[in-house]
Amino acid sequence: MPTQDQMKQALQAYIDGFAAGDAAAVAALFADDAVVEDPVGNPPISGRAAIEEFYTNAVGAGSKLVLEAPIRGSHGNAAAMAFTVEVPEMGLRIRVIDVMTFNEDGKIVAMRAHWGPDDVEQS
Repeated sequence: MPTQDQMKQALQAYIDGFAAGDAAAVAALFADDAVVEDPVGNPPISGRAAIEEFYTNAVGAGSKLVLEAPIRGSHGNAAAMAFTVEVPEMGLRIRVIDVMTFNEDGKIVAMRAHWGPDDVEQS
């Protein structure tokens, strides 16, 4: 099982990948058979190629992530972070909590983004 430190470093690398506009770096944090549900309730995106396409679109839209609190670990194989997605080109801000589950190699196997209509605002 990955350590809390490994999981927190992976989530920081996720934030850093967005800051660098590097969708490939973000997608590289995921296992080949990973699943992304963003937001929770939407059909999941499965597999590394589809996940990279998802992040290519997000980064291409100019999305930036701003942490709102320290990244949190767990006593298991999951970690979470609260952040705001800023999409200046669309004038949007979305308040999100991502919960990521990891495999024994420290790769993300599931990402669930928790946000709803009340968490989206025009900036």
